[in-house]
Amino acid sequence: MEKQYCAVLVILLLATVVPSCSSSTGSRQFHFNVQWKNISRLCSRKEILTVNGEYPGPTIAVNEGENVAIRVTNGVSINTTIHWHGIKQLRTGWADGPAYVTQCPIRPGQSYTYKFTVSGQRGTLWWHAHIAWQRATIYGAIIIYPRMPYPFSTPIQAEIPIIFGEWWNLPVEGIETEMNKYGNGPNSSDAYTINGLPGSLYPCSVRDTFIQTVERGKTYMLRIINAALNDELFFSIANHTLTVVEIDASYTKPFDTEAIMITPGQTSTVLFTANQDKHDSTGLFVMAARPYLTTVFPFDNTTTIGFLKYKGTLAENMVLPEPYKLRLPYHLPRMEDHAFATSFSNQLRSLGTPKYPCSVPKRIDKRVVITISLNLQDCPVNQTCKGYNGKRFAASMNNQSFIRPLNSILDWHYRKYSSTQYSYDFPQKPPHVFDYTGVDPMTHNLNPEFGTKLFAVEYGTKLEIVLQDTSFLNLENHPIHIHGHNFFIVGRGFGNYDAEKDTGSYNLVDPPERNTVAVPMGGWAAVRINADNPGVWFMHCHLEEHTSWGLAAGFIVKNGAKPYQKLLPPPDDLPAC
Repeated sequence: MEKQYCAVLVILLLATVVPSCSSSTGSRQFHFNVQWKNISRLCSRKEILTVNGEYPGPTIAVNEGENVAIRVTNGVSINTTIHWHGIKQLRTGWADGPAYVTQCPIRPGQSYTYKFTVSGQRGTLWWHAHIAWQRATIYGAIIIYPRMPYPFSTPIQAEIPIIFGEWWNLPVEGIETEMNKYGNGPNSSDAYTINGLPGSLYPCSVRDTFIQTVERGKTYMLRIINAALNDELFFSIANHTLTVVEIDASYTKPFDTEAIMITPGQTSTVLFTANQDKHDSTGLFVMAARPYLTTVFPFDNTTTIGFLKYKGTLAENMVLPEPYKLRLPYHLPRMEDHAFATSFSNQLRSLGTPKYPCSVPKRIDKRVVITISLNLQDCPVNQTCKGYNGKRFAASMNNQSFIRPLNSILDWHYRKYSSTQYSYDFPQKPPHVFDYTGVDPMTHNLNPEFGTKLFAVEYGTKLEIVLQDTSFLNLENHPIHIHGHNFFIVGRGFGNYDAEKDTGSYNLVDPPERNTVAVPMGGWAAVRINADNPGVWFMHCHLEEHTSWGLAAGFIVKNGAKPYQKLLPPPDDLPAC
């Protein structure tokens, strides 16, 4: 069995770069060096933050059940951290990565080794910086090869990471600082990228276009990751059908689709077969990604493209067509195709077989209802504010706008320090009851409270969290990521959540299992969690501008009674604040 997965890894090496790993069975070791690199995109050059000089960064390829140690050395003059997005971090919250939540940042010139075990997970995840806006360029794929063969019989010719990102011509390092100072929104990105390449629709980018050669009759696996900072994306390939087989490292019931919708933070693994007849085409097919629009704020309305190039056809030697000659895939959804986004999400179901059971809690011990809001704050006296109408933008959960403290919350919790910086009284239901999705976006606007509030649950709690969108400023789709746990999306709907009515339509048989949920614009999503991972866990919108405004919270899972139900002690090299 081990030989089978080594062979798959060799195929992956053809598509991406994998760091060296130890030869010892059951463990992998990697070394990340955060450093600047000067690169050229969109007719200009600039320095960007990278890991090991690679953009996107190196792939972490491991086997299910392995122990992983990743030594991160900070070779730049600003603080940094790395988050292993979707890794459950069972009892190893010290390795989760969000700055000032589970660790203090890695200071310039210092190192920290993230140690964790990949347990009970298989498929596509990713890693990224988790401080300020560094994840604009510091990100890469995580591939977890399963102990057992894939639950589908189709032979796979190659596995190809597809990582969407955003590119800014100006430096991004100061964006959050500017937003915090003036309360304004960020500049929109200048391009979307596929594996760091914007594609030929952008200026000076014909050579910076992703091209994948395929063989007719072969089936390929795309491991798709949305690493964009602020935009949900639609993706499709001209004349090809995609089969969804896994999301967020959890297998799904396979289904065919002409396109997918993927939010920042999410992953989707799809199969496609290169089945186009050689007599009907040149052998060159456009793949494209463009935003799913649910905001009134300025956004990047461009499209990134790449190409499938069939081996043994005219495409092998042809020059890429001029942009004005290109046609996007006809089934690529339009930017405001809410119907497609809803339909796609509704098709997702856990595989739910004896080998891969769906362990959704049928009953719950606790329900927490959280409103998600964008807000306006009056400008403080003697300050300059650049938000709407001379005010400051903010964002909140249950009217609490999250402020990261100056120390690690997890460290303070573990050592049972008293703290005036954070508290355990996060409201577990909306402090004000109103027509959440029907109020006037501009005239009804609650001023949030600012602070660092969390809520705590006992180990083993069957927890339900209902996430409710509001119409303050505008109705918007929000990708909410919960650290430390997978969850089951048992219900979604539009309008205001009604427990008496909506629980009756819950899917408690095969709901999709994820770590990031798209809360629909003008609607709600209910997720259920087996809270069996002790520690402090961040919960936030994966639209980076919203997190910068405070659209975040946290919760604590207390230690259980048995030794294996307790948070492990902090490592010796844990960074200090």
